[in-house]
Amino acid sequence: MAEKITVPTLGESVTEATVSKWLKSQGDSVAADEPLVELETDKVNVEVPSPISGVLGKIAVKEGETVNVGSLLGTIDSSSSNKDKNVNEVSDYSPPKKETNQNKPKIFEEEKILKAKKTKTQKKQEPVLKLEEEEPLILEQVHEENISRKVDKQVSPAARKMASEAKVDLNTIEGSGKNGLILKEDIMSLMGSKPSPSERKIKHGPEERVKMTRLRLTIAKRLKEAQENAAMLTTFNEVDMSEVMTMRSQYKEEFQKKYNVKLGFMSFFVKACVIGLKNYPAINAEIQGEEIVYKNYYNISIAVGTDRGLVVPVLKNTDEMSFADIEKEIGDLGQKAREGKITIEDLQGGTFTITNGGIYGSMLSTPILNPPQSAVLGMHNIINRPVVIDGNIEVRPVMYLALSYDHRIIDGKEAVSFLKIIKESLEQPKRLFLNI
Repeated sequence: MAEKITVPTLGESVTEATVSKWLKSQGDSVAADEPLVELETDKVNVEVPSPISGVLGKIAVKEGETVNVGSLLGTIDSSSSNKDKNVNEVSDYSPPKKETNQNKPKIFEEEKILKAKKTKTQKKQEPVLKLEEEEPLILEQVHEENISRKVDKQVSPAARKMASEAKVDLNTIEGSGKNGLILKEDIMSLMGSKPSPSERKIKHGPEERVKMTRLRLTIAKRLKEAQENAAMLTTFNEVDMSEVMTMRSQYKEEFQKKYNVKLGFMSFFVKACVIGLKNYPAINAEIQGEEIVYKNYYNISIAVGTDRGLVVPVLKNTDEMSFADIEKEIGDLGQKAREGKITIEDLQGGTFTITNGGIYGSMLSTPILNPPQSAVLGMHNIINRPVVIDGNIEVRPVMYLALSYDHRIIDGKEAVSFLKIIKESLEQPKRLFLNI
């Protein structure tokens, strides 16, 4: 009996998807609820599980094809697994044979041991990892042991030192000295040699043409719409992170021991943003037609960079969450995003966005709005900078903050005042616990 595999409901406003990858091949045995195929939507990737245990039969849709909700993906044969099992049980049975001499049992035992060892060895040799996507190209480097290892030709001390510093393999160099002695000049001559083409150019040619994924197309469309439809403006401020860093350093071990999660910077920023949003409701609002909709709940979207593109999962009701709750939820959502297991529900309902370019080393940027939201806060890297404190120059860890906002609904005064609240809350983090 065959069971149909169909495209499930993918979430609000999502009606179609692309078959990204079949996780099983036709004829493979599968268990109930085991992932069969991966679908790519405009927002997330979802896995379709097997409805029953059995054998994957006909695959109706190939990878790369577009399907609608409810469309047939393939079938599962529920009787095949039992049938194959019975056949295997019969084929494995053999009637007992009479022993002709006393040595045969001993020989039989030895063969059995050798067979077991052979099987064990074969299992060890089986591959344990299957790469699903092309890995980033990493160029090979010449290691120190290759540089300093014994070579057939003689090497002068100066040449050996220079080769070690420049990580040059001496075995690839023809010496110009007496009897092929490698001289310092031979190493220096390599510096003027014409470099070879990049490994990527050799592999793929001068240009590569790759079809954009649904997620990348959606990101491009939404960002362009944000630029065209909003009167976007960005304002900046800086924050001294000394007190936050001191507090983290002082309590991080106790915090992790009690809550089983690390105390990061993001929870401080989320709490600071909630205070700012409560004081300036327009920053937590959106425009719908000719109306302004003020949101009296605070769902903070956290931008997460993945191999497939930028996704923005949402922390729901952050005003009712503790520092530990925020850190745990950020960790869980970030892991789901990187593993491609984020759901539609995880991405919906955000009222304000925080993006952290600092983890990639960004000093300053102008983040783009996440429609239909009206504002986004950009965090950046923390750098020690000279600042004036009470007339004295001191070195402090400073972060630049950027707030991009829709000027149609948010005035400059509100934007600047919101950033000032963020700055004050982080420079005096005790305010976060007093909700002031």
